[in-house]
Amino acid sequence: MVYLCMMYISWNDSLNFIVKITPRRAWNFAKVLASYQLTKWLRRPVQWGLPVTVSMEPTTACNLRCPECPSGLRAFSRETGNLKEDFFRRTVDELHRDLFYLYFYFQGEPYINPKFLEMVKYAHDRRIFTITSTNGHFLNDENARRTVESGLDRLIISVDGTTQDTYQQYRVEGKLETVLQGARNVVAWKKKLGARHPHIVFQFLVVRPNEHQIPDIYRLAKEIGVDEVKLKTAQVYDYEQGNPLIPTIDRFARYRQQPDGQWSVKNALANHCWKLWHSCVITWDGLVVPCCFDKDAQHRLGDLKTMPFTELWHSPAYNAFRRNILKGRDQIDICTNCTEGCSVWA
Repeated sequence: MVYLCMMYISWNDSLNFIVKITPRRAWNFAKVLASYQLTKWLRRPVQWGLPVTVSMEPTTACNLRCPECPSGLRAFSRETGNLKEDFFRRTVDELHRDLFYLYFYFQGEPYINPKFLEMVKYAHDRRIFTITSTNGHFLNDENARRTVESGLDRLIISVDGTTQDTYQQYRVEGKLETVLQGARNVVAWKKKLGARHPHIVFQFLVVRPNEHQIPDIYRLAKEIGVDEVKLKTAQVYDYEQGNPLIPTIDRFARYRQQPDGQWSVKNALANHCWKLWHSCVITWDGLVVPCCFDKDAQHRLGDLKTMPFTELWHSPAYNAFRRNILKGRDQIDICTNCTEGCSVWA
């Protein structure tokens, strides 16, 4: 019975995506995939399509102080601020006919942006599959109702522990019960409004302090009525000498210890990257960067305040970065701690 219920839930999430597929979007995906495969064969960048997925950053502000996050550490060198609604609408108007997914996150807590849910609704009305990731502290009853009404397709809530003591070791200054109540609020409003969205995911970042609670997060999600649990491996910055966040369960560690005692990334860093062909990240102030690993926007490939996206996507700067990927990902700083092509991703 539980298996059949989970099949139904997964089908709801899939259906929300399927109904948004158009011939133009499918054709764009085919062009992107073909150009990526041809690139790997020719060893030179070919790009025929436009992004299939885009991440837009609602804000760089955050209420928590997580130890491996630039937002939490208040460690950005770039300016901080909120995504402006008029700029967001112009960008979506340019991209939505070819776009499958719009991810409302990069750095920061999306719900801090006061116009966040209005922007979700705008994208939803253009039949884009919308996703956000939140620490869950702003899902009060009002925001939970507005979240369901916005048409958001997938809501990822970070729950990195099943007790307050464990949770706060990574989610510093966070309150677990506030997060769990927020999830209950969204579940309740889905039922009240008879909505099949958003698909609610508990994302559990597996680190050494919480790895013993993996069975508990599944039980907790079932009790609340959450649709899915996703276990995620953790990126840490200082790993060469080991790090107390690296799990002891090897499956959930991105790093392995070498015979000399040093630690290294498990990923072999193949010299190609699907992300550079099908997706990109747009910061709150309109900068376009290669991917979510460029957290401080150091590899700026263009500025949407000064040029249209289509021109930027096919620009010499973008193709030069793609060319550098093909020459050697181990020579690009943001690639050296990346999961692209890494089999340990959970």
